[in-house]
Amino acid sequence: MPICKQSRRHRLLLSVLAFCLALLLGRTVARAQDDITVQGEIVDLACYMSKGSKGPQHRACAQMCAKKGVPIGVLTDSGDVYLLVDNHEDPDPYEALKKLAGDRAEVKGQKFTKGGVAAIMVTGAKGL
Repeated sequence: MPICKQSRRHRLLLSVLAFCLALLLGRTVARAQDDITVQGEIVDLACYMSKGSKGPQHRACAQMCAKKGVPIGVLTDSGDVYLLVDNHEDPDPYEALKKLAGDRAEVKGQKFTKGGVAAIMVTGAKGL
C-alpha cells in the first residue's frame, strides 16, 4: 500500500507541475489587433481624465505636460480615447504628436487592448 500512496502523490505532483508549465507556456506576448488610423485632438491624459481639459484654451498646458512626459492620448471625433505609446524602433511619430498636444492630428499605428485600456503604438502622425 505505501507504494501505491507514493505513486499517487507523484502523479498528483506531476499533474500540478504539468498544469503550471502549461500556464506559463500559454502566456503570449501582446499582439496588435489592427492597424488603425484615427483623427482627433491630442490630449494630455492627466488633465483630460481628471478635469476634462481639452481644446485650444488648454493647448499650452497640454504641450507642457506632454513635454514633461505626461502620457498623451487621442480623443477621436467619435469620442473614443486611446492611450498613445511610442514605437521603440521609431519614436519620431510619437515625438511629433507630443508637439501637437492640444491640436488636431491624424494618428496611425497598431491598436492594442489590454486590461480594458485601448492603446495605439504610433507609427505615423500628422497635424490637421
